[in-house]
Amino acid sequence: MTAADFRPESTRFGTDAFYAAIGRAFVAMCAFVPVLFAIELVDMQLDHRLDWAGGIKPRVITGLDGILFAPLLHAGFAHLLANSVPLILMGTFVLADGAKRFLLSTALIAAVSGLGVWFLGPADSLTVGASGVIFGYLGVLLMRGLVERSWWNIAVGVLIALLYGWQLIGVLPTDERISWQAHLFGFIGGLIAAVVFRRRRPREPREPREPREPREPGRRAVRERLARLRRKEPVEV
Repeated sequence: MTAADFRPESTRFGTDAFYAAIGRAFVAMCAFVPVLFAIELVDMQLDHRLDWAGGIKPRVITGLDGILFAPLLHAGFAHLLANSVPLILMGTFVLADGAKRFLLSTALIAAVSGLGVWFLGPADSLTVGASGVIFGYLGVLLMRGLVERSWWNIAVGVLIALLYGWQLIGVLPTDERISWQAHLFGFIGGLIAAVVFRRRRPREPREPREPREPREPGRRAVRERLARLRRKEPVEV
């Protein structure tokens, strides 16, 4: 049996369950993005106080909570619009493979990306945005096909790389206004998440062993029995 035989039907390309999982994931991601717009609208009404309260502040203890909240905040609607399409697209394919793995992968990506910014980000800077998570999803899609030996996931990873591979430049320090630390460590977090939360192949049950045939008594045992018979001692059977 191949590794594909052990994956649930919802992850097998071409099945009705597979297309249904893609559809549900797409609807869920499309429903999540308006929540980000609502948060940004509130943030603008508060003169971006949410950004200052929930953004990542490198090497400042009070800025550690930004690891949790920064992916939900953006520097403006233009920033959010730029992140929306890749977030929906990549999030759909990651979510379609299971809600539990999606949530665990997202949490790990956000943690790795946020810690990378907190340790290596410029002093007195403030980092917000979901781009670190987006780069993490890209890492998940590229690595998942390899670790799970799935042609479908490999094809998705290649397609995403062709469409958004130019964004990989974002992991390099090119623009001071762009947090390459969030992109780089988010991508690394995605690679780690694909390995840690991979779908493991169940162990095949062992075949029952046939009972061993009783051994014939050896020469020494035969000699001892004969000696007991000569001495008229009882023989154990």
